Amino acid sequence: MLVAERQQKIVELVNERLSVRVSELSKIFSVTEETIRRDLEKLEKENKLKRSHGGAISIRNESEVDFSEREIANALEKKAIAQEAVKFIQSGERIILDASTTAWYLAKALPDIPLTVLTNSVKVAVELSKKEKIQVISTGGVLLPRSLSYVGPLAERSLETYYVDKAFLSCKGIHLESGLSESNEWQALLKKKMMTIADQVILMADSSKFGVRAFVRMAPLDDVHHLIVDDHVDDKTMNDLERKQLMLTIARLKHRSVGR
Repeated sequence: MLVAERQQKIVELVNERLSVRVSELSKIFSVTEETIRRDLEKLEKENKLKRSHGGAISIRNESEVDFSEREIANALEKKAIAQEAVKFIQSGERIILDASTTAWYLAKALPDIPLTVLTNSVKVAVELSKKEKIQVISTGGVLLPRSLSYVGPLAERSLETYYVDKAFLSCKGIHLESGLSESNEWQALLKKKMMTIADQVILMADSSKFGVRAFVRMAPLDDVHHLIVDDHVDDKTMNDLERKQLMLTIARLKHRSVGR
């Protein structure tokens, strides 16, 4: 395969999956990881993708990606993180779930126990409607059809009525210096509001989010009380997180051996 052809296919793959790791690309194209890194460096200079820790992410000009696309991106990691997040929820609590796909996986994993769940996600609300003991409160607001979520001033004002024990959130990007970020300003504002009404903020972030600065700044990393990540996060990032003295839980993927 010619270099130009490989690089074009890399761009197509990144846009299809939204994020891809160097190790995956190395196996797919049967070249060294160093070769892939050079490809990614060139493609980033050409503004065809953006490099992140251990891989690359799409820079398609879309503020909202279809839920169906996000649902399959890094699904194993998100499911593992959701399984860990369930362990932090106790009967009788009041919690927030945002409109992230990880929060939807958490909703699917929740047992049918007495809970009050506040959410701006249509998908989360529908999933929890199957569980009789869980009371669901929807924010209402402007519906974003691609993400199936409510946002806007009405959604933000509805949150002012409540206090919750825990907020379970995700985001588009996590940067150790710049903090948390989102691709959509309405989502960023609503999630920031969610953080202010929760006693504890638990961030659920798969490894593709690290090193990424999305368009809209959401909150500093210090506003997070507990971080749940998968075991694909590279050692340098893990060490940096530990130095920040963040409460950290690592979700182990079943198909991987425990190495940390």
